[in-house]
Amino acid sequence: MTIKETIKKYSQELKEVTHIPAKEVEILIMFLLEKNVIWMHLNGNFEFTKEEELKALVKKRATHFPLEYLTNRVSFYGETFIIKQNVLIPRPETEILVEKAFEKLKQIENPKVVEIGTGSGIISVMLSKLLPQLKVTAVDINDDALELAKENAKKHSVENQISFIKSDLLKEVSGDFDMCISNPPYISNNYVLPHNVKYEPKNALFGGEIGDELLKDLIKEVTEKNIKYLYCEYGYDQKESIKNYMKKFNVKSLEFYKDYSDFDRGFLIEFNTK
Repeated sequence: MTIKETIKKYSQELKEVTHIPAKEVEILIMFLLEKNVIWMHLNGNFEFTKEEELKALVKKRATHFPLEYLTNRVSFYGETFIIKQNVLIPRPETEILVEKAFEKLKQIENPKVVEIGTGSGIISVMLSKLLPQLKVTAVDINDDALELAKENAKKHSVENQISFIKSDLLKEVSGDFDMCISNPPYISNNYVLPHNVKYEPKNALFGGEIGDELLKDLIKEVTEKNIKYLYCEYGYDQKESIKNYMKKFNVKSLEFYKDYSDFDRGFLIEFNTK
């Protein structure tokens, strides 16, 4: 059976799981053959020799198991990162947070950033690639996430710019920082997750009974550490709650932004620091 015929055959098994079944089978074949898209398009009529391996991957994907965990790869900001189970899979919307942080940080000489909930490290790594003078402290409570983030920092040759610390929010963090950046857990505890998201770590998703409790704890700790800027993602329905909570603090500016689907996605705070 040729590669083209294989794609057609196995894409039928993924029609209930994804809106791009043929593309996903193609990705799995490229993963197995260690080839790229150009090679695939030029060699579609070649005999495919790893059907048993592909069959096993497709069977697992058909259970809604994330494609990224099968290939251990994820694309972000035009770069390829390593991803593994028990670490949150990066979403394209987080690229907006990186872009907004970059626009502010490039105005600061030798900026220092602390990232809370670094996960796979994509935010810290991308900002370090964009700003060679940047120093980052990347924090997570998940040992698997910290190890993976270190791998990604090394893969992208920015390991000298990033320090990794295990901490619950900022509790174990010391030093002065210009900015705290975070894509924290903000889903309410009783929210029913889509099938594919159920395979991701719960402590990277759920933020409390309402959902924004952990986020509010982070805001409070950032003010106590006298950090000037806080750039965060949050839940699409949490804007008013965050606006009201911010009245407790000495805020110079508060800006909200939307994602690619026009949902509320994040906020940018500048505090009046001492």
